Order: sequence, then C-alpha cells, then structure tokens
Amino acid sequence: MSTVDLAVEGGIAQIRLNRPERLNAVAPVLVDDFLAALDGAARSSASVVLLSGNGRAFCAGHDLKEPTPEGDSRPRLDRLQDITRRLRALPQPVLAAVHGYALGAGAEFALGCDLILAAEDAVFGFPEVSLGLSVTGAASRLLPLLVGPIKAKELLLLGERFNGRRAHELGLVNAAVPAEELMPLALGWAEKIAHHPPEAATMAKRALDSGIDHALESALELEISHALITEHSAAVRESTEAFRSRS
Repeated sequence: MSTVDLAVEGGIAQIRLNRPERLNAVAPVLVDDFLAALDGAARSSASVVLLSGNGRAFCAGHDLKEPTPEGDSRPRLDRLQDITRRLRALPQPVLAAVHGYALGAGAEFALGCDLILAAEDAVFGFPEVSLGLSVTGAASRLLPLLVGPIKAKELLLLGERFNGRRAHELGLVNAAVPAEELMPLALGWAEKIAHHPPEAATMAKRALDSGIDHALESALELEISHALITEHSAAVRESTEAFRSRS
C-alpha cells in the first residue's frame, strides 16, 4: 500500500499522506511516494492540488524510529528537499489542509504550499533546534516571509508548539476553523480555484513566487550544509555517550 495517495476528480488532485499508524511521519518510502504523487498531479488534468493527511495528523515530522543509513546524508536530504522544489514548481496552486500534528518537516511541507488552512486545534511546531538539528524544507526562507524575521526566530529558537488559531494570528495560515469544518472549507476553496482558467492561476502563482523562489535554492543549499553539520555533531554525541556508558 502506498504511503501517499493521489486521486484526481473534478479538477482537483487530492494528495493524502498515508502512514496513519505513524501519524504520517516522514520516512524514505513516504518521500519517494510523495514525489511520485506530485509528479502524477503535475501530469494530470487537475487545476488545483489539495494536500492533507490521513488519520489523526497532517504530518508529525521525521520518524525518529526509522533507522538512518550511514553515508547517505547528502542524497537523502536532497531528496527530501525535492518535495519543496516540486511543490513550488507545480503549475497548479497547492492548498494544504492541516489537522492534528504538523511538526518539523510536516510544518515545512505546509509552508511549501500556496495556501494553508488549519484546524483550530492543529499543532504546529519547529522542534529542530531543540533536537540539535537543522530545518531542511526552506523554512529559513519561507517562514520569515510569512510571520516576519523576529517571530520566525522565536518559533525556531524556542521550538514551542502552537495551535491553528495561533498560526492564523501569526500569519502562518490563511484561516483556522473547527476541525469538522476543515475539509469542507478546503474542498470549497479548491473547487473555486479549479473553476478559474488554469493558465491564469498558474501565471498568478508564478508571478507572486518569482521574487520568493529566486533565493529559495540558496536557502535550501544552506539548510543542507547546516543539516550535515548537525547530523555529524549528533553522531559524535551519540558515540561519546555510548562510550561513556560502557566505561
């Protein structure tokens, strides 16, 4: 069974993250399936893409129970960042409907979309710094644009979680509604966009993003450099702690 579902109907390509037993946490197979779904949406007749998560969460971030193969950090991180690249490059506008957890990479998936709707009780957070890691989904570029530089630093440096209502107050999402109203609202927005001339929607998306995405690749490259440093530091810390525990 695929860890990401794609269904196209009525001009809407619905992409659903589908590891509900792990709160749709990121694993290599999910990255592969997500990229395949984005490619499928790009080739489809859909005029808009709606991204959501099956089960109790949008995406709870990286699956810390997944083993990290040694020696593949750069290719693995590049492939993860390809999700942001594909989201930004899709000709169709992309709308995220966020419920439950949207942490770390999950929050960054939402940031890569053009519009974001959230359940009021959704849980956002950027815990990377508190875990000794680096953001990797262009959050270093996109988050300050949405909430402002000083608030972005607060969210990253403190790593505190906040709900959908707070995300709306910060300007991180377009709207926050009761959980039971989230998908009807998201489908309503998607249907409205789908009825617009698709070429006009594509041009509007590209025109608005031209200045933003011009510097996106530089931000992604810097994030990978930082991520490689933090992963190496984490490995050193783990080795030192293991040695001490044996001594």
